[in-house]
Amino acid sequence: MNLSLYELLVGLIVIIMFTASTGLIASIFTHKRQYLRIIIFLAGIAASVVVAAFSWGSISNNQPAVTSQHASNNYFDNLPAATPQQTSNHYSSKPPVAGDKIYLRLFKQERRLEMWFQHNNQPYQLYKSWEICTYSGGLGPKKAEGDGKSPEGFYATQKNLLNPHTNYHLSFNIGYPNSYDRAKGYTGSYIMIHGKCVSIGCYAMTDENIEQIYSFVTQALNNGQKQIPIHIFPFEMNQANMQKYQTSIYYPFWLELKPAYDLFEQHRRLPKIEIRNQQYSIS
Repeated sequence: MNLSLYELLVGLIVIIMFTASTGLIASIFTHKRQYLRIIIFLAGIAASVVVAAFSWGSISNNQPAVTSQHASNNYFDNLPAATPQQTSNHYSSKPPVAGDKIYLRLFKQERRLEMWFQHNNQPYQLYKSWEICTYSGGLGPKKAEGDGKSPEGFYATQKNLLNPHTNYHLSFNIGYPNSYDRAKGYTGSYIMIHGKCVSIGCYAMTDENIEQIYSFVTQALNNGQKQIPIHIFPFEMNQANMQKYQTSIYYPFWLELKPAYDLFEQHRRLPKIEIRNQQYSIS
């Protein structure tokens, strides 16, 4: 027969109280005060057990159950509330199919990599977001080989930049330095999005996540897309964040990136990006 903890505690309390009652009666007839003090002590223990039992029961009954879904390390369980744009009709739970164009957008501060896709020349739709496992160097653009910074700006990957045999599980080169970086005299090489969750200038994902991203990148490149744009922003470039970081030494550079962010947010189309006088020109 299986007894619950509550039943065991009740039984123990009954035994203690019976013993205490018997001892109390015996002390009345024997006038042994020492025995009476022992009985009072035992009664105190019984009262403590009762309080502890009810306290434990109260805590157990009010503790929410942890299911395997909530215990999982799923990035989407911890995402902040989506913006109106993310919950609009531009969102799709369906993955990109062969022939769809994809676009990757990264936000450093939010540690987020987004995959958008375009089907039949319609506005881009958000397919999925993944947590950036790690990047290095904090906010601001990469300027020199060995500075440990992860780049910001407008890049692209293509077939010859894919590396399925890397030491970092899977990887693809983002195309740093681009023409803007070269015009500025910036240096660096082998800047990747890859797995293994370690970074010295790259954007590192978990192995599981890079497998998903890499498969869609490969699919798009094998089905007609020549280059996959990769736009890397320091943060979501809304008004609040621009005000927050307006004293940064990188603020003038970020003002060059913001028109591309705004255009895509408003129209869900990719901007045309040119380099003029060593600055980004967005249209």
